[in-house]
This record gives sequence, structure tokens and C-alpha cells, in this order.
Amino acid sequence: MPLQPAPVQTRHSHPHSEPRVSRDLPDLAPLIDHALLDPHHGAEAVRERSDEARHFGFAGICLASRWVATARPLLPPGDRVRLISVVGFPFGAVPAAIKRAEAEAAATAGADELDVVPDFGALADGDSSAVHDDLAVICELGLPVKVIVEVGRLSDAALQLLVEASLDAGVRWLKSGSGFGPPVTPPQIRRLAELARGRAGVKASGGISSLEQAYALVEAGATRLGTSRGVTLMQALRGPTTPPEG
Repeated sequence: MPLQPAPVQTRHSHPHSEPRVSRDLPDLAPLIDHALLDPHHGAEAVRERSDEARHFGFAGICLASRWVATARPLLPPGDRVRLISVVGFPFGAVPAAIKRAEAEAAATAGADELDVVPDFGALADGDSSAVHDDLAVICELGLPVKVIVEVGRLSDAALQLLVEASLDAGVRWLKSGSGFGPPVTPPQIRRLAELARGRAGVKASGGISSLEQAYALVEAGATRLGTSRGVTLMQALRGPTTPPEG
């Protein structure tokens, strides 16, 4: 379905500036998960990203589980910005019990959603039961779970197996990748949407750095965009804005 222009969004405008949404393009902000997954950032970067997410009205902020407790007080209850923790990131190569413990810790600290790396070793062995069980114990926590499928690394047969096992486990979103690899492409997102068949949302993630690329991914079926360049995209779309104050 062609995208329709969205009205100007000013709810999250900074008091000293009025972000201007193009009247020719729909706003991307409600689709963006603002990512901070570089392990060499500290608490100040978490605070900055949280402020940016609220200022621009992003869908969420995506962090390592270690930073969920730091970010939670910065995103008041009822705020539209979702606090997302990655689990088993970036490779998923840990025992299921450890992955479950990390997910529990993130949930206890206040995470709203979990982006989980599956057991790719089990997938390589064709063990769909192990893939399913690894995710099911995390889905049992009751938070929305996205499975990071690394679509650019898998054969179509392996991708189909992973998608079905994930959906059977209770996963609500298919996330294209961790960002460790080539940029996500529209054909990859179309394939994930085909496999989801309306049973899950599709999050495009990895190397999203331009408006042209972002809109192409949305047209292909992405319902979330994971990127560390959300501010750059918003400035390109709305025009320059005053940075949020800490």
C-alpha cells in the first residue's frame, strides 16, 4: 500500500525549535528504534539517546541489558518511547539458561521489549526444537520479543525454519539483523514480510543511514526501523533542530 503523507508532528518539539515534518513524506519518527549498541559508550551516551528519543518521538530506544536500569528513570511511565533491551547480543551463542537470566534481569530493570539473538548453532544443526525452546522461555516472561534473524547470513531454508520456530515460540517481531554485516535491503524485508504472513511485525535493522533507504524499507514492509542514525534521519526530514537539553 502506498505511504500517505502524515500531518506535522509537534508533540515532541523542543521549546526552542519547531521540527518541520515534510508535507510530502510521512514522518519516520514513530517507526524508529533509536539504537545505542556500541559497547564503548557509557551512561552519558545513554542519557543523550534517551533525551533524543523523547525529543523526536521515536518508537523506542534499544540498549544493551546492562543499561536498562540507567535508562528507565529517563523514560517516565506512560511515555510513548519503548525501552528495548537486546538479549544474547550479538551472537546468541550462550546457554539458554543464561539467555533467559539476561532477559529476566532486563525485564526486572524495566524493559518494555526484548530483541533476542536466537541459537544459530542449533539452527545450523537443523534442530528446530532447540531454536524454539531457546526463545519460548523468554517469550514466557510476557514482554514483546523480536527475534534477530540475520537474514543476510541464512539460506532461505534456514530462514524459513527460524521464522516458524520463532513464531511458534511466541515471538511478535522478525528483526532483520544485529547490524554486524552489510546494510539491510528492501528484498530482504519483503521476504521477511512474506514469511511473517501478518503473524508478526518486521523490523529492519543494519546500516540504515539515509531517508531514501529508510522509506524503501518501509515500502518493502518494515514496521520498525532500528538505527543509530535516527537523529540524522530526522534532521534530514524535518530540518535542523536544537539538540535536546540534558
